[in-house]
Amino acid sequence: MKISSLYITNYKNLGAEKFNFNEKINCLIGRNGVGKSNVLDSIYHLCFGKGYFNKNSSQNIQFGKNFFVIEGIFEKNQKKFKINCSIKKGTKKVIKKNSKKYNKISDHIGFLPLVIISPLDRDLIYEGSDFRRRFIDGIISQINKNYLNSLLNYNKILIQRNALLKYFYINKKFNLEALLTYNHQLEILGNPIFEERKKFLEIFTPIFNNKYKRISNSSENVSINYDSSLKSESFSKILSSNLEKDKKTQYTNSGIHKDELFFKINDNSIKRFGSQGQQKSFLIALKMAQFEFIKNKTKVSPILLLDDIFDKLDQKRVELIIQLIEKNNFGQIFISDTHYERTVSAIKTTNLSYKIFNLPTLE
Repeated sequence: MKISSLYITNYKNLGAEKFNFNEKINCLIGRNGVGKSNVLDSIYHLCFGKGYFNKNSSQNIQFGKNFFVIEGIFEKNQKKFKINCSIKKGTKKVIKKNSKKYNKISDHIGFLPLVIISPLDRDLIYEGSDFRRRFIDGIISQINKNYLNSLLNYNKILIQRNALLKYFYINKKFNLEALLTYNHQLEILGNPIFEERKKFLEIFTPIFNNKYKRISNSSENVSINYDSSLKSESFSKILSSNLEKDKKTQYTNSGIHKDELFFKINDNSIKRFGSQGQQKSFLIALKMAQFEFIKNKTKVSPILLLDDIFDKLDQKRVELIIQLIEKNNFGQIFISDTHYERTVSAIKTTNLSYKIFNLPTLE
């Protein structure tokens, strides 16, 4: 899959720009703040219906303007598709495929597979468990529409159950029968999500281990450990045993929305014991594994966005990553970087065609 052309109007700091892309490698080079990441983010926006760096679409409208429009021409399975994403202040976002509006944005998820690697990925290591859950949920949702719908419905029921708990607390009353109705719905939706996450990680983890070894060129052992309360008890029992705590906190303290992933290197926390280079290699390996998993499942090569990932990596490791991309036939790749020489010298170690965009001149 690839995007052949991109049209941007009033998106972040990009006023009116047009790009015609190379089918293999596209490099956006320029100093910080000129809009390299915004070009990548606009491609991400077309694929997922939201930005990667700011999920609130209205906040991506250029300052002083009241709308943005992004349009891309994509090629998938030898067919062309025009995807248009637009929003005007005070109105709902609109996404169209070949000029036909989607009724639900979730229907678009998975149609245009894409993987992004960016400095924000460090949140997967340093932030809370919800970041890591969203990572695996995002991968599974691209290839499993039922999983995505179950997850969306689960989160809706969770919000409603929490609202009910708050109502009980404020009004000093309690209705167990009403709460059990939500418990039952969470159980019906949550159990398949738990099973799908387990199944996913059984396949994904070996792919990730292999990618890390090839990127780091070392013998370090890395692992992803999945922890869920559903491993030891049924969903209904977990909700029942946490009832008093839920009533006090006005929040659902147990369930698949509390699942955790532990990232380790040599059996130790990558957050506490991993060097900066090891952590960066760990995150890049996660995303490379994401790419391979989606490609294997969909038989389509996702677009790969590499946003400023070469910073704090030595030239040898940069070249290893580029060579890994070439050997695994990654399809279309976008690279943003501040160092022209670093990027070009790494690309020249491959036999892939490429195109350089010097921002802000956009030549």
